[in-house]
Amino acid sequence: MLLLVAGVLLWSAAHLLKRVAPNARAAMGSAGRGIMSIAILASMVLMYLGYSHAETDFYWGRNPQSVGINNILMFLAIYLMVAAATKSWITGSIRHPQLTAIKSWSIGHLLVNGDSASMVLFGGLLVWAVVSVILINKQDGKPALSVQTSAGKEVMTALSAVLAFGGIAFIHIYMGYPVFG
Repeated sequence: MLLLVAGVLLWSAAHLLKRVAPNARAAMGSAGRGIMSIAILASMVLMYLGYSHAETDFYWGRNPQSVGINNILMFLAIYLMVAAATKSWITGSIRHPQLTAIKSWSIGHLLVNGDSASMVLFGGLLVWAVVSVILINKQDGKPALSVQTSAGKEVMTALSAVLAFGGIAFIHIYMGYPVFG
């Protein structure tokens, strides 16, 4: 479990450094991007190893209702990630679509994974996303949202989200994680 906690903390620190210590991040100069990229990659490795090898306690299990809600939240998360990249219509309504996607993803996974390792991983990333939104809004304010879009862009965004959801579901099934049951 120590690797998992270290991974979540490293992920959070690497992502929050710019907000909590802007002068320290600025002092790194252009090399800081590489350092942060390595830290984020290392955090992902630590989270993967820590989660896959954690000895964990179970508090609740999956049921058909939680699986259905999880899948809706997963599709929403994927759609928001794609929409953030394509500047789809929803980005005119949601200020932080990528962080909102992480929150949706985390909550969905907590619904179906009631073990302590999942609480550390998904709960930790949920806390990071919430803190990130608070810090960004506090430092940058809340500028007005607007977006220019087209029907073609919206169709491509939705289609990309459906394909990505299918690909992620396939990978989960291949790795032995149930998706639909």
